[in-house]
Amino acid sequence: MMLEYRNITKKFGNKEAVKELTLKLKKGTIYGLLGENGSGKTTLMKMAAGLTQPTEGEILFEGHPLSYQDKASIAYMSTEPFFYSYMKVKDVEEYYADFFEDFDREQFRKTIERLGLNEEMKASAMSSGMNAKLKAAATLARKADLLLLDEPLNGVDYKAREEIIALILEEADENRTMVISTHLIEEVESFIEDAIFIKDGHLVDVVNVETERMTTGNSLAELYLQKM
Repeated sequence: MMLEYRNITKKFGNKEAVKELTLKLKKGTIYGLLGENGSGKTTLMKMAAGLTQPTEGEILFEGHPLSYQDKASIAYMSTEPFFYSYMKVKDVEEYYADFFEDFDREQFRKTIERLGLNEEMKASAMSSGMNAKLKAAATLARKADLLLLDEPLNGVDYKAREEIIALILEEADENRTMVISTHLIEEVESFIEDAIFIKDGHLVDVVNVETERMTTGNSLAELYLQKM
């Protein structure tokens, strides 16, 4: 098992963002993390990335309690821009290379060229679509075992979405686990394997998309409407 949440609760003051949630994520699987705004999706990802700690419960990574050392094997892409205002694309490369031993410079350079970016572009001056492509290029250039992508398709046009999806699929393999949160359900239906439905901090269900389609004929969008 790649990642396991055991009876996790996360409180922010009096608010429970995640409530007594238990979930197992298998190695080599692409998961869609689905739920409305405020359902707890980002909190789940941030806890797995080690950016915030559960109030109660335990998280296991590859069978052992999650620790700061596991950050070297976990790549997290947040919804918010996370580059300093002074950074150009070349500075983003240096930043990632300094912090992450698994960062592949050559892959990053090839990817930004393919996505129509160049090293002298300033991140703060980029459109939301270009910024999303830069975040995806940097995150996916890491050779992490667990990739957590929080709304990677948010705020980008159709062409940019297709480019980012292509990058994700190229990096997927039997040894890596990917978790992708999104509101654009129809965009991910063709490639996510298991859908995780979260509502009000509770786990509603985990469904294999292909099995559900074959047995009931339900699309992922139809499933979402039923579960939410």
